[in-house]
Amino acid sequence: MIMLRAEICDGRSLFSTDIYVGFSQLKKAAQELGKFKDQIYGGIFNLRFGEFGSEYASGALDIRFHFVAQAKLFVRIHAESEFDVFQDRKVASSTTMYLVSEPALLDNFIASFDPFSQLNCDVAELEGIIWR
Repeated sequence: MIMLRAEICDGRSLFSTDIYVGFSQLKKAAQELGKFKDQIYGGIFNLRFGEFGSEYASGALDIRFHFVAQAKLFVRIHAESEFDVFQDRKVASSTTMYLVSEPALLDNFIASFDPFSQLNCDVAELEGIIWR
């Protein structure tokens, strides 16, 4: 198992959380991303690490990739931090962000995610484009 730090930035907000992920889950995610990149005509792919809710050990990350018209990749990211005690209850910070990317930038992400999933590099980054 490895701890990942996910940092999400939409150009206006930044959110960071730590997530524990199994090695086999990382390798499977790299394989599935490699298959998804060719589905540019309406393909949908969900990438999820960790679990949401106070009963789980650490943070969670759920990313939905969706190719739409004109070769744009819409990305919805939901992330949650580890729960901690705040006053008399357990709470976690969370965010949902929306990004737009494109196939060439997804290819770059996959090219960096594959060695990342094999622990041969420290960073895998998906770049977005300005959409507002």
